[in-house]
Amino acid sequence: MRRSILVAAFAVLASVAVLFVGTTPALAEPSVAEIEKQIDTAWRKLEPIVEKHNATRQDLTAKKAQAKTLRNKIAPLQTQIDAAMDRVSEFAVEAYKGDKASSINALLTNKSPAALVGQLSVLDQFARQQQRDVQAVIDLRDKYDAQKRPLDTLVSQLTKTEAELAKKKKEIDAEVDRLQKLRIQAYGNGSAGPLAPAPCPATYPGGNAGKAVKFACQQIGKPYVWGAEGPNSYDCSGLTLAAWAKGGVSLPHNARAQRGKVKSVSRSELRPGDLVFYYADLSHVGMYVGGGWIVHASRAGEPVKMKRMDDGEIHSFGRPG
Repeated sequence: MRRSILVAAFAVLASVAVLFVGTTPALAEPSVAEIEKQIDTAWRKLEPIVEKHNATRQDLTAKKAQAKTLRNKIAPLQTQIDAAMDRVSEFAVEAYKGDKASSINALLTNKSPAALVGQLSVLDQFARQQQRDVQAVIDLRDKYDAQKRPLDTLVSQLTKTEAELAKKKKEIDAEVDRLQKLRIQAYGNGSAGPLAPAPCPATYPGGNAGKAVKFACQQIGKPYVWGAEGPNSYDCSGLTLAAWAKGGVSLPHNARAQRGKVKSVSRSELRPGDLVFYYADLSHVGMYVGGGWIVHASRAGEPVKMKRMDDGEIHSFGRPG
């Protein structure tokens, strides 16, 4: 009897354990859609940083050219200062050790009152010449310092900016690597889902816009690399820059700066080759190719590809040229 009670008790405990284990929810792996949403959210935060990095890098290049111009401008002044200093040094040596010292001593020891006025005139002329030579050096030095001051400020700014860019690059690279791992988690190493590029239209407009559109479409399938402007990879503003360069138009490597340079057009005026700018912070740009489609370099892990123009928060439209 006692044994049967124990067996029954163990049976009840076992069934309770099975029931408990069976009702504990397992941690489900995130779905592809959930991972895509994570990537979308993270990329919306990262792309403005990428575009700001592009703008800063472009500004850095311009400031380096400015610094070079300033250096070339003040280099002749430095040469003049060196030459003037040499003249003053030679004068000092001659005045205190050489022929001029002998001449001065002779004038000072001459006892003739009749020659005194002439002697003083020679000494005054000698002193004035010395003063002019020294003053010439001072004037050149002041002119050099005035022109060198903005260069020194610029060099200091460049040093700081380069350090900030290097730090930001590491941060962007680390975030891109994280997003790539998420993408591989969702799709593996293949090109399934959104990685598969869609083709551009079969026909292109004429003129410079046609050259730009054709070039942009020929880049479909090439990888996104932030900061790149071809020929093997692109980011968003790098692609539009390179495409319109084929159409004879120079654009900056930054979506916001491109918006500031191109003519505004309305949605009803859109034609292939126009640029479509996205988001309030103007952090993304693509090229309109017709039929409600754009070609763009969207984000890390996805190649240059087509997408529906309205798939995103449109800010405005612009026409280069």
